[in-house]
Amino acid sequence: MIEASISRIESYDGRINAVTQRFFDEARKNADGSLVDGPFRGVPFLVKDFYCHMKGTPTTGSARLLEDNVIDHDSELMRRYRQAGFVTLGKTNVPEMVSVGTTEPAWRGATRNPWNFDHTPGGSSGGAAAAVAAQYVAAAHANDGAGSIRIPASCCGLFGLKPSRGRVTLGPDVGESIGGITAEHVVTRSVRDSAAILDATCGPMVGDPYVAPPPPRPFLESVRNPQAGLRIAVSSGAPDGTNVAAECVAAVEEAANLCRSLGHHVEEITSPIDGPGFRAALSDFWPMTVTRGLVALAEQRGTNPDVLVRDLEPFNQYLFSKGITRRAVDYIQDLVRFQGMARVFGHFFEKYDIWLSPTLPFAPPKLGYFDAGILGGEESWQRVLDSFAFTAPANVTGLPSASVPMSWTGDNLPIGVQLTARLNDEASLFNLAGQMEIAKPWSGRRPEL
Repeated sequence: MIEASISRIESYDGRINAVTQRFFDEARKNADGSLVDGPFRGVPFLVKDFYCHMKGTPTTGSARLLEDNVIDHDSELMRRYRQAGFVTLGKTNVPEMVSVGTTEPAWRGATRNPWNFDHTPGGSSGGAAAAVAAQYVAAAHANDGAGSIRIPASCCGLFGLKPSRGRVTLGPDVGESIGGITAEHVVTRSVRDSAAILDATCGPMVGDPYVAPPPPRPFLESVRNPQAGLRIAVSSGAPDGTNVAAECVAAVEEAANLCRSLGHHVEEITSPIDGPGFRAALSDFWPMTVTRGLVALAEQRGTNPDVLVRDLEPFNQYLFSKGITRRAVDYIQDLVRFQGMARVFGHFFEKYDIWLSPTLPFAPPKLGYFDAGILGGEESWQRVLDSFAFTAPANVTGLPSASVPMSWTGDNLPIGVQLTARLNDEASLFNLAGQMEIAKPWSGRRPEL
């Protein structure tokens, strides 16, 4: 299996550019040795170049500033991947500082969508999604701060689930990750694999600021035991008024009809949240993710962040300039707004089990669509906010949310629909997504490379 994956990477990654660090010799040595007898013993795997640290390798976030950021320990999640039996072949590409929903870092070069090389695979887990879509591996690590699992899953025709806040530890290096917005998991072709991997890796470690309660039964059982009668709320309009492409609306309508045919109760609704207010808050909040990282790096190196920011791409320079002006009280006010949204969703999910919506408001755009060097920072930022319209609410409220492949455009580009559930109810997402996969299989449809 390891040799087959290595061969696949060597054959196609010159064009796709999904894998930016390769550990082939170490993987061969591990596969030839005494592997841990976990549920994924010997299965080839790839790790995203952000957060999930792998001892002895650099974690760079595709920023040249971090080229020599070699980590001297495994993160807890990396340890769990090893204990599950995965053999890691390398690290996957991300946008610089993982700040945008495409994967086109100047230093590492753009990752191309295997379905159409002129288009983005999404981001920030774009390298991971492209690698799985191109069949390098069956699953790859990913994480999600505003849609970074679900956006590339939608762009690449994969299943991608963002777990509930606290479901998978970020330790020991990260606690809450700026308001608890980031969740760790994988992108996969099948719902089954996603559930089984979450079973193998979920749970806290000592000192975590958020801890999700243990699931009452394995997530894999939720896939294997389909249930009818879920209460599904459907809305295809973006909460913040972002224009939604007709093909994305059509995908939601198709998914709603499919759910009806499976015996579920489907009701058309409008978004339950104040979309314009949320967009304004996110516009102020998200830039701090870049500012925080750069300020921490400057302190570590004993220099001024204004010196380091010059080496960033135009988009991240723009985000830094916005984030550095925010006050502590502004940050707290943003969190209060997000916590209020969580209350709204809490009441919403007393009536419904699932919220069905588009994942993205548009089909995968061409590479360069978000380029701040051409568009300017503000125009690029508005396009990024458009791309977060459906995904980011689940991040700031901690809700589990998944993208399910539903249709393909005339240009053979995938379009996903999003399923969001109440806090800590990944089981309902796996259950419904598994039913949808059986009724309308997608894994047999592969890009022609």
